[in-house]
Amino acid sequence: MEEQIENTAGQTSSGQNSGWRGSAEIWLNAAYDALIETGVDGVKIQPLAKRLSLSRTSFYWFFKDRKELLGALLDLWREKNTGNLIKQTEAYAETVSEAMLNIIDCWLMPDLFDSRLEFAVRSWSMQSDDVRAEIEKADQQRLDALAKLFIHFGQEERMADVRARAIYLVQIGYISMKANEDLAVRMARIPGYVETFCGQASTQSELNRFYARHSFVP
Repeated sequence: MEEQIENTAGQTSSGQNSGWRGSAEIWLNAAYDALIETGVDGVKIQPLAKRLSLSRTSFYWFFKDRKELLGALLDLWREKNTGNLIKQTEAYAETVSEAMLNIIDCWLMPDLFDSRLEFAVRSWSMQSDDVRAEIEKADQQRLDALAKLFIHFGQEERMADVRARAIYLVQIGYISMKANEDLAVRMARIPGYVETFCGQASTQSELNRFYARHSFVP
């Protein structure tokens, strides 16, 4: 019955689930999974409906069309990857080496920076000029934020730009190559990366705090 209230388990108060339409979040999560697994060509309404065991028409309660759903995926990517990276450049740090460790958090914490989503969107950009423009805009915003960090710690503008590019392009290389390092191996390289990227070695206390927030015992 129409007056029955749908609960979060996807069922009506009478226990029936025939009227469940899902939610915008559920549709977006399914689109995210499809984008990661098969690329943008897999983000289509009927396959998503089948994945969710929902009717195709229920999609239109939450999104006008496929284009709007794809736009929501780009919004998610912008907020999570660009937004969080910029926030990390602005996080509290007493030294440039500590600030660098804040940035490296992004590369180790999917909740801060989703490397799989980054790869998928960059792959998508090869099929879409509009998405390519979004990538170029995001790249510049991220580079500007990284350079600003170095300027804050007294680096002159030219070298701040070079250091920002070294950090960022190395990580995009990791993502593009789908590099899959053992955590212990990558952690062992972190002090060297910090010193290479910012010209200053981390103190042991800075490294200890970094290891602790990643639950890593060296």
